[in-house]
Amino acid sequence: MPDGQPMTQSPILSDLKTLTKAALPEIEALLAAAREGLRAKVSAGGKVSNLALEARQYQAHALAWLATYVEALRQLNAWADRLAEAGKLGEMETLILQIGFGEYLAQISGGIPMSQTEFARLSDLGMTWSPGTAAARLMAQGNTPEARHALVALMRDNHGRATFGATGLDEELEMIRDQFRRYADEKVIPRAHDWHLKDELIPMEVIEELAGMGVFGLTIPEAYGGFGLSKASMVVVSEELSRGYIGVGSLGTRSEIAAELILCGGTEEQKAKWLPGLASGEILPTAVFTEPNTGSDLGSLRTRARKAGDDWIITGNKTWITHAARTHVMTVLARSVEGTTDYRGLSLFLAEKTPGTDETPFVDPGLSGGEIEVLGYRGMKEYTVNFDDFRVKGENLLGQVEGQGFKQLMQTFESARIQTGARAIGVAQSALETGMQYAEDRKQFGKSLIEFPRIESKLAMMAVEIMIARQLTYFSAWQKDHDKRCDLEAGMAKLLGARVAWASADNALQIHGGNGFALEYRISRILCDARILNIFEGAAEIQAQVIARRLLE
Repeated sequence: MPDGQPMTQSPILSDLKTLTKAALPEIEALLAAAREGLRAKVSAGGKVSNLALEARQYQAHALAWLATYVEALRQLNAWADRLAEAGKLGEMETLILQIGFGEYLAQISGGIPMSQTEFARLSDLGMTWSPGTAAARLMAQGNTPEARHALVALMRDNHGRATFGATGLDEELEMIRDQFRRYADEKVIPRAHDWHLKDELIPMEVIEELAGMGVFGLTIPEAYGGFGLSKASMVVVSEELSRGYIGVGSLGTRSEIAAELILCGGTEEQKAKWLPGLASGEILPTAVFTEPNTGSDLGSLRTRARKAGDDWIITGNKTWITHAARTHVMTVLARSVEGTTDYRGLSLFLAEKTPGTDETPFVDPGLSGGEIEVLGYRGMKEYTVNFDDFRVKGENLLGQVEGQGFKQLMQTFESARIQTGARAIGVAQSALETGMQYAEDRKQFGKSLIEFPRIESKLAMMAVEIMIARQLTYFSAWQKDHDKRCDLEAGMAKLLGARVAWASADNALQIHGGNGFALEYRISRILCDARILNIFEGAAEIQAQVIARRLLE
């Protein structure tokens, strides 16, 4: 709709909340039928068959995406309910709800994008759907050009805020958000692109500032020197710092993973030794799991740990190790049980090392490696790490028990994937803000780009999908904070968030046109940074497989 023309009708459906509430049971029933239908095809003797599930991988992943959309809409509706109860459901939030339901219901009906060329269709699951009155109205009248135009008009009026629409968080979490939003705006965003272009490590002064702000000890219990805050606080901090630069937002991930491993699987002596230093930032950790020929198949790891007196000797090769050079401790997954070839022979070690430099990343005897040059996600750098009879103290076997490494690692995946969802939201938000600013400033054919319908539609959908992914991530953190199993929700948050980040970055670059392809424009970095989110912490395909298996169990 050309800018300045009056609306022909109100863009907000008068009975929206009634419609969204009525549409949810429809798609929940659809999901239940799809799950039971696939379960019957992949089960034998009451258990899911790995071979049968792999043979129907496309159907399984279609089920995972359908379930993710159903949960996402459930949480978007719950968000709107909370805002309404608090008297904070304004026009912007209502439009986000309406457009989100209209679009996602339409995609459930016509095909959910799993990637640029793969779509999860109900026909893959042997199903059809005749939407009821509520769903049909939302699909026909929810995501309209008029609604998107109205949303972007409100976003323009609200420009300068880092989020568009109330997040629904409590006052304490919003105070945390404000603190880290200001830090990202003042200390990170003005410098991040230069760090990226020069492929530099994030300066130690930034790490020291973050340590002083409590980033590395957010969720570590107070008894061990941390703040004992919620996973929700970790999500907000990760989101805002990643909005500044994913490298900065991911610094806390290293400490989160290491602390979770020690809290869940460590002895009291190990907790007392390591957690205070992790919380203060005096000890910087790195996770050393992946190997060159195993990728996501962690059960096939070949790196060996053998006993030598009271100590352990580690031999093998690792790859894609983030921030490996200047860290003080490595959480190393290695095979210590002789005669094993699967996950049951793996153990975790807290391997101490000496921090290195750009020029000499590894200085300890038995340790070597080098930098892997990458497109994005550069601030901590990626490395290969080679262990050649590297000695680890006997006291640093996690939990002082062998063969539990895989199980210990699995206990951390909920938190890691929740945080990855948060990082994805931050990157997506950065793309939205960058694309919107450029669309405001860039003039073509006598007016700003943002005044063209296709441009404002891109921006509107970015804002809507970011809010959907945000609420799904917040919900998974809430589940974790309330001691509820949330591997399913965390996986969904990571799966959807990564796709939303990539779509937002790609669309923001498209808004930039040729300038977006120029290295001098920061959107080129944001695009590269967004791409990794669909790969690390479980590639999208692996994540969909994990979700499908959980649904079918």
